[in-house]
Amino acid sequence: MAEFDLLIKGGTVATASDSFRADVAIRDGRIVALGSSLGGAEREIDATGLFVLPGGIDAHCHIEQESSMGLMTADDFYSGTVSAAFGGTTTIMPFAAQHRGQSLRQVVKETHEKAGPKAVIDYAFHLIVSDPNEQVLGQELPGLILDGYTSFKVYMTYEALKISDRQMLEVLALARRHGALTMVHAENDDVISWITDRLLTRGYTAPQFHAVSHPRIAESEASRRAIDLARLIDAPMLIVHVSEAEAARAILEARNSGLEIYGETCPQYLFLTAEDLKRDGMEGAKFCCSPPPRDAAAQEAIWRGLKNGTFQVFSSDHAPYRNDETGKLIAGPKPSFAQISNGVPGLEVRLPLLFSEGVGKGRLSLNEFVALTATNAAKIYGLHPRKGTIAVGSDADIAIWDPTWRRTISQVMLHDAMDYTPYEGRQVTGWPRIVISRGRIVVEEETLQVERGSGAFLERRPSERKLVAARLAPELDPDRNFGADLL
Repeated sequence: MAEFDLLIKGGTVATASDSFRADVAIRDGRIVALGSSLGGAEREIDATGLFVLPGGIDAHCHIEQESSMGLMTADDFYSGTVSAAFGGTTTIMPFAAQHRGQSLRQVVKETHEKAGPKAVIDYAFHLIVSDPNEQVLGQELPGLILDGYTSFKVYMTYEALKISDRQMLEVLALARRHGALTMVHAENDDVISWITDRLLTRGYTAPQFHAVSHPRIAESEASRRAIDLARLIDAPMLIVHVSEAEAARAILEARNSGLEIYGETCPQYLFLTAEDLKRDGMEGAKFCCSPPPRDAAAQEAIWRGLKNGTFQVFSSDHAPYRNDETGKLIAGPKPSFAQISNGVPGLEVRLPLLFSEGVGKGRLSLNEFVALTATNAAKIYGLHPRKGTIAVGSDADIAIWDPTWRRTISQVMLHDAMDYTPYEGRQVTGWPRIVISRGRIVVEEETLQVERGSGAFLERRPSERKLVAARLAPELDPDRNFGADLL
């Protein structure tokens, strides 16, 4: 009888900190040995000349989720997880999204009912909190944190989702007390709506004016304000989908000041620009997302942020709305920019794009690529060391990469439920040949090898490091930030 279920031989293993030649032995879904001459296995994979990397973790994607406009994403948990797997991702973290008036508990239950029968890779849920009422803050959210839902997203924009600064303080205070992490969509809603009204009144309705209505200052101001609220409470925070230099600078300054602030960015801010929204007719609608793509200078600032520690996480923010009457054009064939559904797809191409342009062109090391696409997310969101690394005892979530595989991205080659990709025609070098989840070969020879519903839900624990008891200082000094003392 073979000692191992699977043995990956001859490849270059890379983690967030090291690269080395080693064989990887897998048994019962876990990595059990790293080394050479390890013994026999039921199946051996020759990885000579290939990279053996941790499977990617996409920590921000919208799958089978109803938007604030009442629109369901094109991808369900089957097409979404299949698409993720073909791009080298073995764990996704989509959202259980609360709309106002809904019970968070009920939302989580319904999201499980969608995911369980369909997902082919592992998954965890963030929560979206749009109605932080007494019931939610007093009972539902603390209980859900204890049940393994240790991160939640709040919005500073979108009329149906945004919360006030006071409500954000309540959420941050709760997160600090219970060892959870708050994610923030940081854009100033009043700035956006003020500009939007004036553009529409003057007849500027084309998709390109979506970018005009979401100026950089709306993002940078909201990012600085969110960071200050977190600083008052002394609570951890992650700013999602950062697109421009000033917001990035605010995150880096906060981190350099010792605050537990994290940053995330996405492919659209490296590979798209506002010029894409100017394409003829409704073609520009394909590129409408919030915040919008900026310009070449902003792209360079985001690349710097990936290198200098501003950003810890590189996610897709996959928001799949087809460019037809079921998605982007739900308001009609020629909607104003304010009626176009926000979001771009990118789940499957997230890793290949960053590998090709980052590792392949010397902007990032292989280890930095692993950290940004897997390890950091696992650590920040409470999945490490089970996920996000190649180590003895970790889940055998592995993507075996061919760094020389040249491909031209097109919608026909992708596995999501979309009718377009914003990266159509872009050439990339580097793509995974084999993708493994918990020791199961999920993708091989460009073919899906597992059944729907074979993915597993990942429970997470509250962070002991963040967990604190509520207290009230006997003396409060008005010259310092004492919000944390009022928890």
